[in-house]
Amino acid sequence: MRRANIPDTGHGSRVTRVVIAGLILFLATTDNRAQSNVVSHASDFTSVEYYAAPNQQQMKSRLSGAEAQPLPGGLLAIKQLQLETFELNGKPEIVVNAPECLYDQLNGTASSPGRLQVQTGDGKIRVEGEGFLWRQSDSFLTISNRVSTVLVPGSDKKN
Repeated sequence: MRRANIPDTGHGSRVTRVVIAGLILFLATTDNRAQSNVVSHASDFTSVEYYAAPNQQQMKSRLSGAEAQPLPGGLLAIKQLQLETFELNGKPEIVVNAPECLYDQLNGTASSPGRLQVQTGDGKIRVEGEGFLWRQSDSFLTISNRVSTVLVPGSDKKN
């Protein structure tokens, strides 16, 4: 906080200084109280990223959860995570589901040491594993451990 340099010219200026100091203290206290009223829990959390112009109306990814609990450092503890990425034409690309994760809003990453399930938009490939990191900036998903992949047989006929 910057201190005002008010010259002391007598009793009246001391009163002025006390009034100014009291006002500054009041404003600082009021500001701290307002900041402590942050929402401590949210239901149906959603964070959406859009493509750059000229496709800014098209969703690139959507990260959602049944619950979000704010943590220090801009982190959110999300329960029942669902992460969806979309092609430019709007078709689903992948869908990621995990019981919980940490979402770093400032760096645009989601991670968890727990299990996750991934499915392609057409449902033909499913991947399961434990531990992941997703980077929103380049839509890159890393699955760390116990990765297994299932290819679902389907029609490859073109209409």
